[in-house]
Amino acid sequence: MTTNSSKYNITVIGAPGVGKSAITLRLLYQEFVDDYEPTKLDSYQTMMDYQGQDVDVQITDTAGQEDYASVRDTFLRSGEGFLCVFSLTDSDSYSHIEELYNQVKLAKSMEPPQLPFLIVGNKSDLESSRQTKTEDAQRFAESLGVKYMETSAKNNENVTEAFQFLIGMLVESRSAETAPIESNTGKKKKKKNGGIKRFLCGLA
Repeated sequence: MTTNSSKYNITVIGAPGVGKSAITLRLLYQEFVDDYEPTKLDSYQTMMDYQGQDVDVQITDTAGQEDYASVRDTFLRSGEGFLCVFSLTDSDSYSHIEELYNQVKLAKSMEPPQLPFLIVGNKSDLESSRQTKTEDAQRFAESLGVKYMETSAKNNENVTEAFQFLIGMLVESRSAETAPIESNTGKKKKKKNGGIKRFLCGLA
């Protein structure tokens, strides 16, 4: 059973080499691809479970497009929810997150909680090479008003959960836009803001 016929568009962004494609391909094919060659832009369509119902999801992997401003602006404007990935073993990729976050806010003219945006620290399996502490990333995410998760594409840890959480944000965001509420005059009007249902444990 599907929730509706609409697609939920998720765009995977982040600095080069952080594992954006590895996370996407792990989700889609349950395989770990370590030597993926980035192309101009890869888009996939799949069905995912959200609270027991199937939803139609389009995933755009932006691998290879980070340095092309015109292309980047296009997929930021067309994106609906954003999975912003950095590598826990690369502090430079972590420092790149705020710039990407600001680019998304500017492109969408939105801020949290209306903006579906999730920060993901990938390569949690490489603990001995970790350069970003979990608590530091959590505090940073909180300062931006967004949530944070850690994943391992290699070990398939929290990959599906990250996408499911973002889908939940998109479902709630659309519901908030269309749900009628009573105004002071007794007339119904569209609800502008809605809370995000947090259905995953372990999110900071």
